[in-house]
Amino acid sequence: MPVASVDDTAEATLTVTGDTIDAYADLTGDDNPIHRDDDYAAETFFGGRVAHGMLSAGVVSAALADLPGDVIYLAQDLDFENPVRPGQTVTATVTVEEDLGDDRLRVETVAAAEGDGESQQVLSGEAVVMSVPHESRD
Repeated sequence: MPVASVDDTAEATLTVTGDTIDAYADLTGDDNPIHRDDDYAAETFFGGRVAHGMLSAGVVSAALADLPGDVIYLAQDLDFENPVRPGQTVTATVTVEEDLGDDRLRVETVAAAEGDGESQQVLSGEAVVMSVPHESRD
């Protein structure tokens, strides 16, 4: 099976709902009221409930998993640029930029959220992954 190489790209998408945010909070234990409480969140800098930043980063992880071969996450640098709100759809795109040797690749990672006819970038960064051939166990 092939492995990821320079210029390979992959994409993953997730529609974020209030239930998605609540499930993520339950899973991680991050109960910050900015994510869970509409009334509290309305009084904050964000002016309403927003998803956890790492929920959007999880969509990046899903895109990385769609690259060829078995992809193993080694490192990630992220800049969170805009909030994601319930009702928006997050699309993450990853592009292999450089072969670092020893099966390691540098990958550009970006995600945008779309809702109400508008799209904005919500995060950007760079990952280092290992891409190795998938070994079947027959």
